Amino acid sequence: MSDLVTDELIDLQKSADAEHQRVSGLDGEERRAQWERWRVAAERVQAAITEHATSAGLSRFEVERAVKKAVRHPEDSSAT
Repeated sequence: MSDLVTDELIDLQKSADAEHQRVSGLDGEERRAQWERWRVAAERVQAAITEHATSAGLSRFEVERAVKKAVRHPEDSSAT
C-alpha cells in the first residue's frame, strides 16, 4: 500500500459504498433513512481523505482516486 491509501480510508470507503448499495430498491421513508445513512458515511470518508491528504502533504484528488480504486478495483490496484 502506498502513502496515498490507509486501511482506515479503505474501511471507510467500503462502508460508504455498502450504505449506497442498500438505497437501491427502497422507497418512501425507508429510502430517505437509508439515503441519510449513506450521506453520513460518505461525509466521513470525504473528511478522512481530506485530513489524510492535508496532513501528509498529498493531493486530495489523488488520495480519493487511489482509495476508490483500491476498494472498487482491487485486482488492478496498486493504490497509486
